[in-house]
Amino acid sequence: MEKRVTYHEQTDLENTIKLRSVLKTLPDFARDYFRASSITTSTNTRCKYAYDIRLFFQFLISENPSYRNYEIRDFRLDDLDRVTALDLEEYTEYLKVYKDPKTGSLITNGEKGIKRKLSALRTFYAYYYKHELIKTNPTFLIDMPKLHKKDIIRLDAGEVASLLDLVESGTDASMSAHQRSYYEKNRVRDLAILTLLLGTGIRVSECVGLDLEDVDFRNGGIRVVRKGGNEMMVYFGDEVARALEDYIENDRSAVTPVPGHEHALFYSSQRKRIGVKTVENMVKKYARQVTSTKKITPHKLRSTYGTALYQETGDIYLVADVLGHKDVNTTKTHYAAMSDARRRSAAKAVQLRED
Repeated sequence: MEKRVTYHEQTDLENTIKLRSVLKTLPDFARDYFRASSITTSTNTRCKYAYDIRLFFQFLISENPSYRNYEIRDFRLDDLDRVTALDLEEYTEYLKVYKDPKTGSLITNGEKGIKRKLSALRTFYAYYYKHELIKTNPTFLIDMPKLHKKDIIRLDAGEVASLLDLVESGTDASMSAHQRSYYEKNRVRDLAILTLLLGTGIRVSECVGLDLEDVDFRNGGIRVVRKGGNEMMVYFGDEVARALEDYIENDRSAVTPVPGHEHALFYSSQRKRIGVKTVENMVKKYARQVTSTKKITPHKLRSTYGTALYQETGDIYLVADVLGHKDVNTTKTHYAAMSDARRRSAAKAVQLRED
């Protein structure tokens, strides 16, 4: 068997190649910023920032008459000094909806997307300002979008049970013969993945990145690589253990993997490591049969676990630790809010007319 290359090592290699490709389309001076930021950021973050920075230059070319005859690589450091706070306010408005330069399709951004793109630009400007390569930093003269708090979307206990029962029994009578065949082929795997996500709260990227060697049945845990590259043991209960054992001993052992994917815990139908998109589609497929009012994603299953753990233990620090949150305030914001059960009690607390 060839040397083991983990999912995260492979992802880093792919992101590094992708970043180099994007950097070739950016001004030469941008390389200094990305080289310096490699110490404090992941390859995934740098790739996202590179696309965000390129979008900013594309905006200047398409919307600012001063740069109409520019190509992106024509920009120089002194051009950054010419950008004003007003330009950035126009850029913020532009980010709400704009056309993709390649396809012409409309792209929209909500509060979170706009904030990330402005954050990328802030760190970009801050690097050159700190090193006294530019004289101004207009990014600090504009307000960052305020992220409005939204209710956590999650499954309640009854919906969790219904979801797992559905996957286990395949009670959807509307399935075609082809769909039934696909379901039967992947039922044990899908049940193991959903049980793992609901029983540990790990991220979908952490789930697909698992290798067989990361599962420790003796101690009842899995070794996951968190955001930032830190490794951590996450422990699971008997239900998760049974689902994983069933999958590993039966469906997984029957797979002859594609070379390079021998260590992966979960396989796709192509006998390769399962991807994030495949898991997302699988969760969506099953969840919409359980609830039509909630848009359930793998992240919502993580929220389901986090909420249940907090309600059972009341220990916000435990929830933060298990979910891998670096800042407990993030956990407090999400999981220590008033529960739905308490809110529902308010509906009966006020009587409008006597019976």
